[in-house]
Amino acid sequence: LGMLLIALAVNAASPIEGLLERIDKGASRKFVIEQVKSPVDFFELDQKGDKVVIRGNNYVSIATGLNWYLKYHAGIHLSWNGMQAELPEVLPAVKLKERHETDMKYRYDFNYCTFSYTMAFWDWARWEKEIDWMALHGINLPLAMVGTDGVWFNVLSKLGYTKEEINEFIAGPGFQAWWLMNNLEGWGGPNPDSWYKQQIALQQQIVKRMREYGIEPVFPGYSGMVPHNAKEKLGLNVSDPGLWNGYRRPAFLQPTDPRFEEIASLYYKEMNKLYGKANYYSMDPFHEGGSVAGVDLDAAGKAIMQAMKNNNPKAVWVAQAWQDNPRTPMIEHLEAGDLLVLDLHSECRPQWGDPASEWCRKGGYGQHEWVYCMLLNFGGNIGLHGKMDALIDGFYDAKADVHAGRTLRGVGMTPEGIENNPVMYELVMELPWREHRFTRDEWLKGYVYARYGVEDEALQQVWDLLGNGIYNSPKEKIQQGTHESVFCARPGLDVYQVSSWSEMKEYYNPQDVIEAARLMVSVADKYQGNNNFEFDLVDVLRQALAEKGRLMQKVVTAAFRAGDKQVFELASQHFLHLILLQDQLLGTRKEFKVGTWIEAARSAGQTQEEKALYEWNARVQITTWGNRVAADQGGLRDYAHKEWNGILKDFYFMRWKAYFDYLACVLDGKQPEELDFYTLEEAWTKETGFYSSIPEGNTVVVAKNIFEEVF
Repeated sequence: LGMLLIALAVNAASPIEGLLERIDKGASRKFVIEQVKSPVDFFELDQKGDKVVIRGNNYVSIATGLNWYLKYHAGIHLSWNGMQAELPEVLPAVKLKERHETDMKYRYDFNYCTFSYTMAFWDWARWEKEIDWMALHGINLPLAMVGTDGVWFNVLSKLGYTKEEINEFIAGPGFQAWWLMNNLEGWGGPNPDSWYKQQIALQQQIVKRMREYGIEPVFPGYSGMVPHNAKEKLGLNVSDPGLWNGYRRPAFLQPTDPRFEEIASLYYKEMNKLYGKANYYSMDPFHEGGSVAGVDLDAAGKAIMQAMKNNNPKAVWVAQAWQDNPRTPMIEHLEAGDLLVLDLHSECRPQWGDPASEWCRKGGYGQHEWVYCMLLNFGGNIGLHGKMDALIDGFYDAKADVHAGRTLRGVGMTPEGIENNPVMYELVMELPWREHRFTRDEWLKGYVYARYGVEDEALQQVWDLLGNGIYNSPKEKIQQGTHESVFCARPGLDVYQVSSWSEMKEYYNPQDVIEAARLMVSVADKYQGNNNFEFDLVDVLRQALAEKGRLMQKVVTAAFRAGDKQVFELASQHFLHLILLQDQLLGTRKEFKVGTWIEAARSAGQTQEEKALYEWNARVQITTWGNRVAADQGGLRDYAHKEWNGILKDFYFMRWKAYFDYLACVLDGKQPEELDFYTLEEAWTKETGFYSSIPEGNTVVVAKNIFEEVF
């Protein structure tokens, strides 16, 4: 093929060697790693004697090949629920050389929200696993926003802001995503000095490892954001983008202001000093409804671009296509190659030019290159969900499109929260490496072996049921993420969705989920100790219990409306009992425990005061989200609800019990005081009661007992 074979023996310091040793000590001796020059990204699986050869053009391609081998040749799936595995003494041989290549230059990762909903309190140990996960999944272009608060602290200090003023601007650990997307100021703070120091040190470790792999970090660039009082404080010419769900937004520095270039330059200088120059910068002015009144969008786009190019002439602006952003007048006169657009919700509301999409942009992104992204998850919510057919077909349709196909340059995952629905993330990140269109059914056959290391008829039936149903939301259904659990909803008689923007509609048969759970339980003894199986057993049974809860809640409402006290009492008690069973089931896995989240938050603090602040951030984010105005009028409450052990028992159970007690009084002919839910909810956010992250009970035993009792 005319390629120059270098076959570099990768030395002990190589990131692939380190990756293999972290997966399983001694694993690096079982592989031969070869790096080969190539004009396209590729990997090959081959055999030399008793050693498996992984060949590729760079470290990320090689890691992708390693993951492909582990999944499809060894039946080992490294996933968020387990990044280590015991490799066999002699690896299964690659009988026939296998090659995969891609012309999708970019494989993108992360949404700003991921950094708050999932990663707000991660330490280096957790980040190290994630960067390995990224390399294994072919990701070479991730957003890297940790420690951007330290950059802003330094910039504002140099502009004359006091520490107190800076901390009124920078959000707390649980809410930095929305601050950096220009949505709000200060909420969740003020941050202690130690926070900035540790985040800077953490980002330096993250970026160092990414660069060792050859992964290009995308840093938040300068988008014109300044504190809301920049006009009074600095005499700047700013526009007011208005409110976001009850929060005041930061101001936008007009590109015509003579100090725009100076402040942008100061920002990049401070960023470079801490983390070095990047070749990609993310900027999203006017995100999610920000007012552009009085702003020359063409001038704004050019000023933002010029400031970035002054810092690094080779740099590319990365923009999220979400709602009206990026505004057409802001990008239409920018040079091709200087802007990369993330089509943020391609599997559901694509903007690249698909005429069937309600968010279709006529002409797509014009001359600009773009990335096909799967959003999938909103608020880090727990729940089985996917749009398998829409995801697969949408990608191949975009590739084949006469206009969009010419500028399509990659695939990405842009979820608001990760560590859920691993099947969907495996699927989206394999798309660029599969040359020909394939079907969901074909792919799921391979997934069962990859996920569990076995070929099992019952497990295949499980995934046929899930793949045909809950994981195959039709293209035209536009709901935001999972079909939410009614257990997590703020109580009401006709309650349906949990978060304000969910747009849930029925699209699958709940009985299929219950049958999938029955099949999982039926083989549970056989696969006890199989980590991926036990995670999925809990997740599928959790979904089945949530389906049962939704049916039972309707019985409660019907009994209340019929004035039948006896049925109301029985049904409401049964509903509450289901919440407690759900809590018990989820307690058997650390991934489904609120204690894991809160423990990470507290561990980030060095003093008791810091631990308390971070715990409050963690608790508020997953419940009220904001203050009373933002929670209730802004609609943010329960947006990031979590079907987790601990919070089910102490928060959601408490809320539903208070409501049922209220309804019981009404049935008794009394006139009880209306419930103030926000007051009930806020009380939990202020507590500091201990929640353990340690799993409780035997997963298989608990799952079997609960299934037998409920179904």
